[in-house]
Amino acid sequence: MPDLTDKQTFSDDDALDFHRVPTPGKISMAPTKPMATQRDLSLAYSPGVAVPVRAIAEDPDKAYDYTSKGNLVAVISNGTAILGLGNLGHMASKPVMEGKSVLFKRFADVDSFDVEVKTTDPDEFITVVKNIGDTWGGINLEDIKSPECFEIEAQLQDLLDIPVFHDDQHGTAIIATAGLINAAHIAGKKLEDLKVVLSGAGAAGLSTIGLMKAAGVKAENTVICDRDGVVYKGRPSGMDQWKAAHATETQHRTLAEAMVGADVVIGLSAKGAISKEMVATMAPRPIIFAMANPDPEITPEEIQEVRDDAIIATGRSDYPNQVNNVLAFPYLFRGALDVRARQINHEMKVACAEALAALAREDVPDEVAAAYRGRKLKFGPDYIIPSPFDPRLIWYIPPFIAQVAMDTGVARTPIDDMEAYRISLRQRVDPSAALMQKISSAVRMGPKQRVVFAEGEEQSVIRAAWAFKQAELGEPILVGREELIRQNAAEAGFNFDDLGIKIMNARISERNTEYVDWLYNRLQRRGYLRRDVQRMINQDRNYFGAAMVARGEADCMVTGVTRNFNMALKEVRRVLDVSGRMIGLSIVLAKGRTLFVADTSIHELPNAEELAEIAIKAASTVRKLGRTPRVAFMSYSTFGDPPGDRGEKVREAIRILDGMDVDFEYEGEIPPELALNPDARANYPFMRLTGDANVLVMPAIHSAAISTRLVQSLGAATVIGPLLVGLEKSVQIVPLGASVSEIITSATFAAYSGAGIEE
Repeated sequence: MPDLTDKQTFSDDDALDFHRVPTPGKISMAPTKPMATQRDLSLAYSPGVAVPVRAIAEDPDKAYDYTSKGNLVAVISNGTAILGLGNLGHMASKPVMEGKSVLFKRFADVDSFDVEVKTTDPDEFITVVKNIGDTWGGINLEDIKSPECFEIEAQLQDLLDIPVFHDDQHGTAIIATAGLINAAHIAGKKLEDLKVVLSGAGAAGLSTIGLMKAAGVKAENTVICDRDGVVYKGRPSGMDQWKAAHATETQHRTLAEAMVGADVVIGLSAKGAISKEMVATMAPRPIIFAMANPDPEITPEEIQEVRDDAIIATGRSDYPNQVNNVLAFPYLFRGALDVRARQINHEMKVACAEALAALAREDVPDEVAAAYRGRKLKFGPDYIIPSPFDPRLIWYIPPFIAQVAMDTGVARTPIDDMEAYRISLRQRVDPSAALMQKISSAVRMGPKQRVVFAEGEEQSVIRAAWAFKQAELGEPILVGREELIRQNAAEAGFNFDDLGIKIMNARISERNTEYVDWLYNRLQRRGYLRRDVQRMINQDRNYFGAAMVARGEADCMVTGVTRNFNMALKEVRRVLDVSGRMIGLSIVLAKGRTLFVADTSIHELPNAEELAEIAIKAASTVRKLGRTPRVAFMSYSTFGDPPGDRGEKVREAIRILDGMDVDFEYEGEIPPELALNPDARANYPFMRLTGDANVLVMPAIHSAAISTRLVQSLGAATVIGPLLVGLEKSVQIVPLGASVSEIITSATFAAYSGAGIEE
């Protein structure tokens, strides 16, 4: 259980300032087309806009092709049930609706606008939304009180030909059902055998019990309780058609009676509704989802005072297993929009729950742990629901939704290639996805490389090797003590025997003597004694791993997690030679553009000859990565203006290349705007670049490192690397303390280079 003093807090003034400064509100609009010239304006509005107008008039579905409708969701409310605050009016709901729109964009790249309707009359609300509904590709209803919300959603779904989804009902239902699937698995129970009690017969509660039944819970094993007690068949008061649909034949009349021997209690009611005495009467390994907000029906601490075998979830972020709707609605709509679905049906909701449950059972990325201040997350009683910060949600969940929409006949435009769809989803939030997919596909289809993971005892390295093997990217070899590696692997939930991952202990390896003899022969005239070399091979995994690669026992290597770049490089260099010129090449992905920056790790102040060689090596590498290199030598000056010593070295590098027969375009010395902006190049008609540069050769390591780290720190770009290029064998050195994702990326590039793959 986390320390509750560690949770984030803020004052009322903090919240007000956040919403007011520097611009009121949380959303704005940005055009998707250029608006820089008169021609742009003519195309965007009159007269150019008349062309799509006529096309849509002939076929209204063309609105999906020529407008933003296909990626646009309305978040609509009348403010009759705002959060847990009640009926505060339609305008009071606007901050919440804006927030929902922000979440749509942040998590699933869905454009969204909020609409606040000034009426509490359900029929009038339905009429308003019906008449404007065709504007969007989907509608998310929010903060509308029960029971009116049931009728509003049902009628609008019938009246409109787009998905209409009341998140307060179904979002909670989907996440809670996902949690139940995994909690039952951990408890060793089957859904069809569970006795489930619901406390709270409002919109969220009734939708949750309905979805759990659809997932496998038997109706006769459920009991629903509201403020008047058990909802049983024939109850004379406090009933409506929606409660009646879930009423059961039971002798229980109170929540306390219903919870005796129950496997599950779902709380969507109010603080204090469930007591410790009730929990004590439940079946072994009880599943308790106390989801009232802001205070649960019973706190996890109170539960643990009477049950140490309970699996617990709440609606709060300061406890494990938060039932958070943001895990469902962005990805549910993403999948629905991408097949232009006519509705979000029951089957799509079940598919979302099952997909979320499956994702929670996968290894948890480092990015998620970082969001939770490094707390270790692993599938089990304290982790049955994925984190909202899991970067895989965007590409993992929507394909399940889209597939079920197609299978159930509500999709207008089926997806033919689901794998290509997953790749496109990755690219929506990860600009490196397209490049990495291309490299990974080439590695997967090429000859399998044996990749040494030198720091094999580190859990991040173990997890990276496991993922590398599972993705069929190659054959990982972990260097370290086998007992410790297996122990750390087991803590991460991995059984290496399942995948056959190889482990090498340098100290007891049968190759030890061979490697010592070979390396001593290499280093004996550089001041090294045999006992020095023996110690290096026995005790330092970089030397041992590099020797494996040098002697052909492995094809490539990745290291650097536990020591800085320069130290790791020195160790590897004592074992492996340089082939031509060694450089560090960083890949910068920003605003749809891929740039390769050199040299970002090796040469501090390169002279003209070194700059020319760096350009040649970088261009060759970029060509191997499937791109046509266009090289620009960066400088603060433009063709000698203003003059300076570093600028002269760049000009000399250009003269050197002029005297060589190179197979790529190059130009310099120029500032970034000339390299990347065709309009800026118009003033220099003599320039040799036929398009924007994609290889930027920096005049010194400090400018290279500062520029790449600056854009990364500002969140303006994704940076991969620096990749190490130029050793006789393929070795990549990751940053100190690298994440699992960074290790996998470096291992993939090592395998790509080691296999000699050229696109």
